[in-house]
Amino acid sequence: MEKSTSNSDTARCTTLPEALEITEALEDRERLHYALTASEEGIWDWNLKSDTGYLSPRYFEMLGYAVNEFSGTGKVWEAMIHPDDRTETVRALIDLIQNKKSVYNAIYRLRAKDGTYRWIRSRAIVVRYDDQGVPQRLVGTHMDITEDREKDQALIRYKDNLELEVEARTRELKASTRELKATNRKLETILNASSESIWVCDGQGIILSLNKAAEKMLNVKALELIGRHIGILESQWKIDRSVTLEVLKTRQAVTAIQHVSKPKRELFVTGTPVFGDDGEIEMVIANERDLTHLNQLQDDLQAAQKASNRYMEELTSLNLHELKEQSIIAESKEMQQVIATAVKLSRRKISPILILGESGTGKGLIAKFIHSRTYKKEKPFVQLNCAALPETLLEAELFGYEKGAFTGAKDKGKIGLFEMAKGGTLFLDELGEMSLPVQAKLLKCLEDREIMHLGGLKPIKIDCSIIAATNANLKKQIQEKKFRQDLFFRINTFTITLPPLRKRPEDIFEMIIFFMKKYTTRYGVNRKLSSNCIKKIQSYSFPGNIRELKNLLKKAVVMGESDILEDLDPGQHPPSTRQAPLTPATASSSSEQLETPAPPALFEGEAFKFNKKMLTYEKELIRQALEHHDTTRSLAKCLELSQSSVVRKLKIHGLSHHLKRNAQK
Repeated sequence: MEKSTSNSDTARCTTLPEALEITEALEDRERLHYALTASEEGIWDWNLKSDTGYLSPRYFEMLGYAVNEFSGTGKVWEAMIHPDDRTETVRALIDLIQNKKSVYNAIYRLRAKDGTYRWIRSRAIVVRYDDQGVPQRLVGTHMDITEDREKDQALIRYKDNLELEVEARTRELKASTRELKATNRKLETILNASSESIWVCDGQGIILSLNKAAEKMLNVKALELIGRHIGILESQWKIDRSVTLEVLKTRQAVTAIQHVSKPKRELFVTGTPVFGDDGEIEMVIANERDLTHLNQLQDDLQAAQKASNRYMEELTSLNLHELKEQSIIAESKEMQQVIATAVKLSRRKISPILILGESGTGKGLIAKFIHSRTYKKEKPFVQLNCAALPETLLEAELFGYEKGAFTGAKDKGKIGLFEMAKGGTLFLDELGEMSLPVQAKLLKCLEDREIMHLGGLKPIKIDCSIIAATNANLKKQIQEKKFRQDLFFRINTFTITLPPLRKRPEDIFEMIIFFMKKYTTRYGVNRKLSSNCIKKIQSYSFPGNIRELKNLLKKAVVMGESDILEDLDPGQHPPSTRQAPLTPATASSSSEQLETPAPPALFEGEAFKFNKKMLTYEKELIRQALEHHDTTRSLAKCLELSQSSVVRKLKIHGLSHHLKRNAQK
C-alpha cells in the first residue's frame, strides 16, 4: 500500500505538460537510436578538450570490431590511421583547430580488426567553441568508401594500362611505318637502279608504278601515267602489243618482242602475274629490256673483235723473229698490246707520238720500230738526247743556225735535226730534261710545222714525224713549273706506255736466251745459266729494267769462270748487277774499277809525251764514267766539269756515240 501510495503520489506530482514533454523526449531518443543504428555511416562525437568521445555501433561494425571494443579517444584514432596517411590526416585536424575552422573533411585509411585497412571519408562540424573561438567539440560521420576507392584505383590502373598499351602500339605502328617506308625506299631504289624498264599494274590494268628506266625510255614522268590504264601505251606511243593485257587475258606469264614506234625501240618484254589468296590477279609486273641498245653493243663488239683480229693478224705477220732482230721481246700480253698500238700508229703515220716508261724499258727501240714500220729503210731516223746538250747547243742542234749566228758558229751555218730528219723520223729522247725556253720553240714548231734557223729570217717547212720519249712524270713536272702544260697537251694525244720489266715476267726468260746468245757470240765464249740461276733472275724485280738485265748478263758472260754460271744472284749481290754511280773520288782512286793501264806503261814507248798520255787517261776516265751515266748532266756532275766541257771532250775523243747508245738501252 505504501508503495502503491507512493507511486500514486508521484503520478500525481507529475503534471500533464511535464508528462507530454517527457513523452516527446523519449520519442526523440528513440528516433535518435533508430537513426544511429539504421545509418550506413559511423557516427562519432569527440570532445577535443577532454579527449573523450562517442562512437556509434555502425562505426565499430564497419571496421569489424565489437561495440565499444576500443575507446573513442584521439590517441586510439591516430594509432589506427595508415602510416602513409597519418601525417596528412592529423595535419588537417590541427589546421582546423589553429585556424578556428568550422568544418573538417578528410579521406584516409583506418586499420580494421583483421589487419587490413579500409578507406574512410570523414566529415565533421564544430558544435562548440571556447571563449576564444577555438573548437572544443566535433560531431561527424565516417563513411566506408573502400569499394569506391578500389573501383577508382582499378579505373586508374586500367586507364594507365590503356595509355601504356596505346603508347606501345603507337610505337610499334611508328616502327612498322618506318620499316615500311624504308622497305619502300629500298624497293624504289632497286627498281630505279635497274637499267631495264619495269612496270607494275593492278588486276584491272591500271598503272601503279614504273621505274626511272621506263620514264627515260618513253621520255615521260611517272606521275603522268600512274593511275591510267596500260592501254594508253598502245595508242599514244604506238606499241604493237601489250604484254600486260595479254597476261590479264591468259592468266599466265607472257614473253614477247615489242616494237615501239615513238621513240623507235625494239623491246624484249616479260609479263608476270601475281595472284592473291582468292586466286585472282592482283598485279602484273612487266620487265622490258631494250634490244636496240643490246643490238648496238653487239655490232660494236663485232667491230671491236674484227679490229682485234686485225691486230693479231698484224702481230702474226710481224713474227717474233722479226721483232727479235730489232732486239724487241714481246711474249707478254702487255708488250704485245704495245706492239699492236705501235703498228697501228705507224700504219697511219701518226705524229707526234709520246713514249713513256721507266729508264731502261726500251723506249728508243720502240721508236726505231715505229720508224721502221712507217718508212722505207732509206728514210732517216734522227735521234737526239735532250739531256745530253746544254740549252744553247740543244737549240742550235734542233733548229740549225745561220752563218755568224753566235760565237763559235760555223762559217757556213748548219741545218738542224728537223731538216736532217726530212721525210723520216726525229726522235727526241729525255724530253722531260728540255728547258722551258726550248719547249716553247718546240711547241711552236709542232703547231706551225715550220722552224727558223738561229739568226735566220725565213721560216722553213718541216716534213718529219716526231716521236718523243721520257721517263719523267710530266704531270708532276707541270705542277713544279718544269714542263709546259700546253706542250704536254700537244704531244700527249697518242701515247705508248712501256711496262717495266717486273710487270712482264713472261719476257724475262726470252730476254735471257736472246742476250746470252748475243754476248756469247760476240765474245767467243760458251756460257750457260743454270736453272737455279735463271729462277733467281726471274724472281728479281730489276729496278733498272732491261738495261740492268742486259748488263748483268753481259758481265756474267765476260767475267764467268766456267761454262755453267751458278753464282749469279742479283737479289743477294746487287753490286754484281748494279754498280754504284762513278764519282770523281772513286774514278781517281780505283784503278781496278776504271781498268786504267798500270803505272809501268807510262814509261813504255812514248812514255814522256805528256799531252798525249793525259788525253789517253782522260778518254779512259770518260769512257769508264759512261758505263754508269747516260746524260751529259749526270756525267758532268760525276767528273766535276761543266756540261759544255763534257760535250766538247766527248766530241774530241769520239765518245758521243757511247752516250747515244746508253740512251737506247
